Amino acid sequence: MNDTPIWTPSAAFAERSAMAGYLRWLEAQRGQRFDSYDALWRWSVSDLEAFWRSIWGHFGLHSPTPFTRALAERRMPGARWFEGATLNYATQVFRHAARGTPAIRFAGEAQALAELSWPELRRRVASLAAALRALGVQRGDRVAAYLPNVPETVVAFLACASVGALWSVCAPDMGAVAVLDRLRQITPRVLLATTGYRWGGRVHDRRDVVRELLAGLPTLQQWIEVPGPAPGLDTTALPRHDWATLIADDVPLAIDDVPFEHPLWVVYSSGTTGAPKPIVH
Repeated sequence: MNDTPIWTPSAAFAERSAMAGYLRWLEAQRGQRFDSYDALWRWSVSDLEAFWRSIWGHFGLHSPTPFTRALAERRMPGARWFEGATLNYATQVFRHAARGTPAIRFAGEAQALAELSWPELRRRVASLAAALRALGVQRGDRVAAYLPNVPETVVAFLACASVGALWSVCAPDMGAVAVLDRLRQITPRVLLATTGYRWGGRVHDRRDVVRELLAGLPTLQQWIEVPGPAPGLDTTALPRHDWATLIADDVPLAIDDVPFEHPLWVVYSSGTTGAPKPIVH
């Protein structure tokens, strides 16, 4: 075997890295110096309390209520982290907002490179979060999505997190059976879905799949149609809400702080050895 590294960063590149910044912060703020990655790694797994407190401090996380310990209960499963702390993922995201810089840059097969600014992202998230609350979505409810990798999905996720609801998304290239095998297990209250996506130079119409999802998720109370390249869906199966209407308001962003261990989203195992297993983050 050839033990020559494929690539080695230059000294200037390494000095600009996030890891180098963290090492400088550790030395300046905590008086701890590590001369190698291996030494840093060994400390991170041997002194869990100090390491995770340093991560909290280095990234400037804030909680209106103090936590007692970084790791209150060291056991698996059942480890309990930062008990007493309350925060929200959306708050941490918007801490990085800066006027004049884009929050999202995006492009697609039929979409030239475009940008979504931080103020506009915040406005859309605030409007959708208020709309979700008006639709009855509360902390702990599950909000499911059948959406591609587009800015609307980011807006929907952050709005869901702002409310304290749990997010779970499946890509629209997945069939109805695969999606239902996953989403039925989490009993979603609201579904956000698009009726099509563009890939490989053509539009893939998913209206039939969306109809199956609306019929096959008995806990759904309503759904939100997110625009895409395929025609819209006329259905009376459930109350339907228009995306453009829900993100049109200019309202303050209301973010609910939740306990540190509060679930944020649900992903799934592959399903190759039985039903897909929900994995809560």
